[in-house]
Amino acid sequence: MEEKIILRVIAGSAKGHKLKTINGTATRPTTDRVKESVFNIISGFIAGARVLDLYSGTGSLGIEALSRGADFSIFIDKSRECILTIRENLFNTKLSEKSSIMPMDVFVALNKLSKENRKFDIIFLDPPYNKNLVVETLKCLAESDIIEQGGMIIAEHDFKDEVPQEVGGLKRFRHQKYGDTIVSFYNKK
Repeated sequence: MEEKIILRVIAGSAKGHKLKTINGTATRPTTDRVKESVFNIISGFIAGARVLDLYSGTGSLGIEALSRGADFSIFIDKSRECILTIRENLFNTKLSEKSSIMPMDVFVALNKLSKENRKFDIIFLDPPYNKNLVVETLKCLAESDIIEQGGMIIAEHDFKDEVPQEVGGLKRFRHQKYGDTIVSFYNKK
């Protein structure tokens, strides 16, 4: 029998709200423990931030940022089930007005955002594991120039994934290990 993961908003205006998850193994939600640690690390950067949540899944990371005072978040995922789940979670947390959803491939969306000259302060990156998407997406982010000066990328990945110290003008300045998960923090050099 499959164990059901219960996600919740940890702090802020939507604190305590449970978030709908997706059945099956297609998504791997960020655990509350990892999420709480990440948000403790970036707490000083959230207020007023423009957030981009790539490979959004349930929307948990972008919703947590909105709950804690981010101005706006864009959620990107190509899965129809994920998009419906994100919409429901935003509605239930009353954060829909501070967000936008792009139901498309991450690389297509990044190209579109770049052409629109959009800039983000915090970018969450949590792709499916073992598909080399972290490195590909970091390269695309560096080329798209959508990271605000002083902004950061937070990439969640499997401990077996090889992620570079530097890629296309981005430099990893910190990483934390949580069991089989590693969270790598990047900023512009």
